[in-house]
Amino acid sequence: MNRSQLSMALPLPSKALNVNPKRSNPNQPVYVKLINRIGEQLRTAGYNKPDLNADLLIKQAKKKTGLQDFGDTSFRDGLDILTAELNDQAQLSQIGQIAAYFNLLDHLCVRLRLIDFRGRQPQVTRQIIKRPLFITGLPRTGTTILYELIAQDPSFRSPASWEVTRPFPPPKKISYTSDRRIQGVDRMLALAEKLSPGFRAIHAIGAKLPQECVYILASHFISEQFGYMYNIPKYRSWALTQDMTASYQWHAHFLQHLQVDFGAGHWVLKAPAHLAYLKYLVAQYPDARIVWTHRRPLEAISSFSSLVCKLQSGFSNAINPRAIGEHEARHFSEIASAGMSDRGALDQRQVFDVRFSALCSDPISVIASLYEHFEMPLSGEAENRMRQYLRQNPRHLYGRHTYSPENFGLDEIRERELYSEYVSCFDDYLY
Repeated sequence: MNRSQLSMALPLPSKALNVNPKRSNPNQPVYVKLINRIGEQLRTAGYNKPDLNADLLIKQAKKKTGLQDFGDTSFRDGLDILTAELNDQAQLSQIGQIAAYFNLLDHLCVRLRLIDFRGRQPQVTRQIIKRPLFITGLPRTGTTILYELIAQDPSFRSPASWEVTRPFPPPKKISYTSDRRIQGVDRMLALAEKLSPGFRAIHAIGAKLPQECVYILASHFISEQFGYMYNIPKYRSWALTQDMTASYQWHAHFLQHLQVDFGAGHWVLKAPAHLAYLKYLVAQYPDARIVWTHRRPLEAISSFSSLVCKLQSGFSNAINPRAIGEHEARHFSEIASAGMSDRGALDQRQVFDVRFSALCSDPISVIASLYEHFEMPLSGEAENRMRQYLRQNPRHLYGRHTYSPENFGLDEIRERELYSEYVSCFDDYLY
């Protein structure tokens, strides 16, 4: 697929993001601005490295790993479209270009190594993913705290950031909390706070914390992870229209890999983006249990727009909060609509709805109701661990997250225009 074909295949949304390339980023630390300024001077002189070129990245991944087989080649369309958007639209700073290069290269290497390991270790393919619990909903609706709390239950297993980032060799239960990879991933994640100071006040990160499924799906190259980090509206719009069968097969292969030397159990997993693909999720995991969290869209999208501005400020010099707010509001209205459409075909006993306000005021009671709905026992040990986690990780642990809808051009009128169907359907869960 060449560049002109990509442009034809991916028309911009009706309200394109017109980001002013001269807009400075006041949130960047001095050392980040200095590196980026040097990068701009090098680009002016004709030096624009590293290359975000799909063919070159694939060649480098093969060279780095000594492997050739990427498995299902359907990942390639996503990689082609993503790299085109990163070059044409994302307005990456020098640090952003370096980060994107190594980010994509890392996911390609993970893909090569997972396919290789799976081929050499047939016991991986025999792993059974039994009754996984998926948490989804609009972003900033309580999905993260609910995910982290249920992950405290010894009967569940969540994929930790360190094992998803560095999955080779597969983790072992005996060394799971002391694996030498944990410190390295913690150092890597600390860079996010250095590039975007204050990010942890919005969204906690750490090697031992549960990781979202967007990171697993990223090595199939259809993932919202890239949209959180970079301004790539065409790619995100394209991703919402794709057949995700192969993506969720990859997701299952990744989980099989992570549990092969750990032991079976029930996975608890999380990503707002699952809402857009419920039919594919349930096709891959017919016995899945789904938790849908709800919050007023105006509040949720304002909070998420703030997160996106903060995160993307580490990778671009051109941050336009109002453009980001408009795109996120429109993008997640499409995701919510897709979720409501797919939900109609599900066994409603597979789904449990959670009110954000209830989760904030009494999370343990919400979880008790959730367990009862799915006929799961909530042991005393699990509840005690959850309460201890709440005590050790209070809200605003890393600072208070402040934001205003007006900063992102959002208001009640826009909310009604985009989310009238969702609000009408779930009114009891929003207020």
